[in-house]
Amino acid sequence: MTVLPDDGLSLAAEFPDATHEQWRRLVEGVLRKAGKDVSGQAAEDALSTSLEDGLTTRPLYTASDAPDAFGDGVGLPGFAPFTRGGAPAGGVLGGWDVRQRHTRPDAARTNEAVLADLENGVTSLWLVLGDAGLPVSALGTVLDGVYLDLAPVVLDPGADFEAAGQALLALYEERGVPRRAARGNLGADPLGHAARTGGAQALAERTAAAVGLARRVHEGYPGLRALTVDALPYHEAGGSAAEELGASLATGVAYLRALTEAGLPVDAACAQLEFRYAATADQFLTIAKLRAARRLWARVAEVCGATATAAGQRQHVVTSPVMMTRRDPWVNMLRTTVATLGAGVGGADSVTVLPFDHALGLPDAFARRIARNTSTILMEESHLARVVDPAGGSWYVERLTDELAGAAWAWFQELERAGGQAAALASGLVADRLAATWAKRTRALARRREPITGVSEFPLLSEAPVERDPAPAAPSGGLPKVRRDEAYEGLRARSDAHLAATGSRPKVFLAALGPAAAHTGRAGFAANLFQAGGVEPVHDPVTVDAATVAEAFVRSGAQVACLCSSDALYEEQAADVAAALKEAGAVGVLLAGRPGEREAAWAAAGVDGFVFAGGDAVAVLTSVLDRMGVA
Repeated sequence: MTVLPDDGLSLAAEFPDATHEQWRRLVEGVLRKAGKDVSGQAAEDALSTSLEDGLTTRPLYTASDAPDAFGDGVGLPGFAPFTRGGAPAGGVLGGWDVRQRHTRPDAARTNEAVLADLENGVTSLWLVLGDAGLPVSALGTVLDGVYLDLAPVVLDPGADFEAAGQALLALYEERGVPRRAARGNLGADPLGHAARTGGAQALAERTAAAVGLARRVHEGYPGLRALTVDALPYHEAGGSAAEELGASLATGVAYLRALTEAGLPVDAACAQLEFRYAATADQFLTIAKLRAARRLWARVAEVCGATATAAGQRQHVVTSPVMMTRRDPWVNMLRTTVATLGAGVGGADSVTVLPFDHALGLPDAFARRIARNTSTILMEESHLARVVDPAGGSWYVERLTDELAGAAWAWFQELERAGGQAAALASGLVADRLAATWAKRTRALARRREPITGVSEFPLLSEAPVERDPAPAAPSGGLPKVRRDEAYEGLRARSDAHLAATGSRPKVFLAALGPAAAHTGRAGFAANLFQAGGVEPVHDPVTVDAATVAEAFVRSGAQVACLCSSDALYEEQAADVAAALKEAGAVGVLLAGRPGEREAAWAAAGVDGFVFAGGDAVAVLTSVLDRMGVA
């Protein structure tokens, strides 16, 4: 801590310190004005936000909320339990490793992309091999012109890890790369492959092969690792942060058991593992997840008998595929920037920024350039890597790290009680838990409590589609792959098909009643909501009474209408206008606002449903398209 000299000037000297109680009383006053008469702890609870894993973000944190700054949960950067970072210098010595992912099966074109990346800021390569990417036999072509003693290579070979690992080691020998200079990871991950494909029947044989590969690396390649503990299958199946961490711990323990049983010392076994996690646009949760992951693994390594030096966790962090959208993909640049910030502040060793068009197929050169420049800007222009553990000491982050570690440890213990990660995958325990978590999150997405910019909020129906070459089919058969936009994407696909078949999109008529001051707010809300489902909103500003509204509806060519106005005008006009719209041929009439006490009366007049903040937007939009007969 820096102690400033006493210059005799203290700007706050004449002001007493504010207390927690004073702050709480001010909060109570604000809540009373908003119609919530609560006090004490209930006032703080009213401003708290519930997260997954039973965690809660509170509106105020004080020093009493943070773990002991010198206790086992925090420590110092570069020292056990590594919560604050894996190295004492943090990112000061150059920042994180910028790792670009390549999966295009055309070896010659991939080689061009690889060389362009390495010339423009990328510091390591992540190559997807096998059925989901490049042929293993093309590895030499892909790496033609690459200085293998300078650029680490990380493989993602799926079931072909043994052949791919042997091919890369042979390439090192063929090109005269000193064994000490070889760096990267051969990517063996039998449990991760089983999670993706459900192929648990060959798991024992694949684990034995991975152990054999690790022994060879341990004996001859001190800078290389053989195994990856990939937590992305659990994240991509809808798992929470704690479930992702717990599954990675159980996988890491399974690999440690196999390696040590094969004769490797526990320190050497730890040195063969690299952990892969997802970074999301929730930057604080990402920061806390990476800090908690290092702390938890340090505890596992300690219990297994590893030295403090070997207990540090090597982390490769990937911006979340789940958050990437197919509509308005340009917004993905913002999502990945925030995710990369979280990864860097959280202490990631390597970061892969997925290109903004990742969800559409194979990325083009521009998308790869934006991806690699994201890290460059954060490190070189924002100087993010010059600070060791920037979030350290934040009472909120320290508390979140501690609570997340506790939730992840509980899930890890449950997996171990079930017989370990392999048994938990085979029994369906993992799949059922992740499915339950995703079902809960799906409800939040449907109600737009978790908004998706460009998809569920502020969609643009007139956007030109972004076309990309199709990507190779990813492994399947095991845990599902989910996306935040999937429900809305299904609705938009129905709209696109209708446009292709009829030449126009399905339309909804916004019956804006009264002056602009009365209807603008709800009309804007309704237009935004309907466009999220691919339904084009149309309205006529001249709607004086029920008859003119009905005439305007007929002229619009729409089949469904939505009333938009104030509660007072609804009392006067809603029933008559709804009845007139039904007589004019509307197959559905909605009202923008909560039902309230008049729900039954309006329903009797012809109102079929309501749209309001917090309502199930996906259900409403599905119903609207169904009423219109959109296939």
